Amino acid sequence: MSGRALSFGVVAGAYERFRPGYPVELFDMVMAYAGYPVRTALEIGAGTGKATRLFAQRGVIVTATDPDGSMLAELRKRVPTNVGTVQAAFEDLQPGNRYGLVYAAAALHWTKPEGRWSRIATLLEPGGVFASCGGPFRLADPAVEEAVRAARAPFLESDEVASPDGTPPDHEMQWPGTELQRSDWFTGVQQSVIERRVTMSARDYVGHLSTISAYLVLPIAEREHALSQIEQVLPDRVEMVADITVHLARRRHED
Repeated sequence: MSGRALSFGVVAGAYERFRPGYPVELFDMVMAYAGYPVRTALEIGAGTGKATRLFAQRGVIVTATDPDGSMLAELRKRVPTNVGTVQAAFEDLQPGNRYGLVYAAAALHWTKPEGRWSRIATLLEPGGVFASCGGPFRLADPAVEEAVRAARAPFLESDEVASPDGTPPDHEMQWPGTELQRSDWFTGVQQSVIERRVTMSARDYVGHLSTISAYLVLPIAEREHALSQIEQVLPDRVEMVADITVHLARRRHED
């Protein structure tokens, strides 16, 4: 895994505090697509358990996986007893149990492309559901966004993660839907968007930025300088566009 993928553990507490959770609409969307009550799920890159709680609190028996022990330690503080944890990168998960649902929340882009879909398929029951969700967390006011871009520019050109397969942001089907459509393992690929707006203080917004991998891999002094420069150009409160793009697909039945 890349350094960016493994950078979050040092700020696990801040990640839990400043990253938003997931709305019940996401759970409802996945269950409606499944068409039956999903009993078991495996989560790829669970982090501090933002999405884990959404599913586990509604009766799904979740196995949460993450390569970082500090992130899983935060997760265990907040999840119900029907959650098991495995400290491992997705690529290191051992085959065995199959699940009704395999999902990733803002984490799939950290997995290696080689064998990604065949590995996910082996973790799913035939007919089981795969779900991926995520999306950029962007300032709603263009003037504030430009001020932040200018303040960030000496340190970072961008703080976002590019599409793993190069799909442009304006393409009708976004990644990973593009790859799912090409995979022989999956069918019924769907893409939906849950619209979401989040308002927060300038300090909390900077706290959120402090959990972004692009900043975490900067030298500490440089990171602190960048975040300080950004905070200086912010109004007291900022509104964020935090839409969640959801991709759903079904594992093909075995012949």
